[in-house]
Amino acid sequence: MKQSRLLIISLCFLFSHPVFALRCGQALVDIGSYKEVVIDKCGEPESIETHIEIRGVTDRFGARIRPSPGTSINFGQQHYTEIEVVVDEWIYDFGPRRFQKSLRFENGRLTEINDLGYGHYH
Repeated sequence: MKQSRLLIISLCFLFSHPVFALRCGQALVDIGSYKEVVIDKCGEPESIETHIEIRGVTDRFGARIRPSPGTSINFGQQHYTEIEVVVDEWIYDFGPRRFQKSLRFENGRLTEINDLGYGHYH
């Protein structure tokens, strides 16, 4: 009995849609989609907020020496750079029977989908 339940649950996960996706009618929008694709599938959002975030990125330059198996020593220096990331936050309101969705885009690509409260009547 327990094995059959485990098999059924496993099959449900196997054939279910991605966890990080948004359904707009018959279309499905996944993490990594471009803004234009989301607008084509879901239409214009209820609201859009845009801002720029400054992020630090560290790269390691130099040679790597392995004196013995399982160890390594880095010679060189780290290079720190600040980059600008354009962040767009969109809200979709699908009505009172569905949750509103908050979508976060970074440099034009979808990075997060979050549930908000139930939507409103239009």
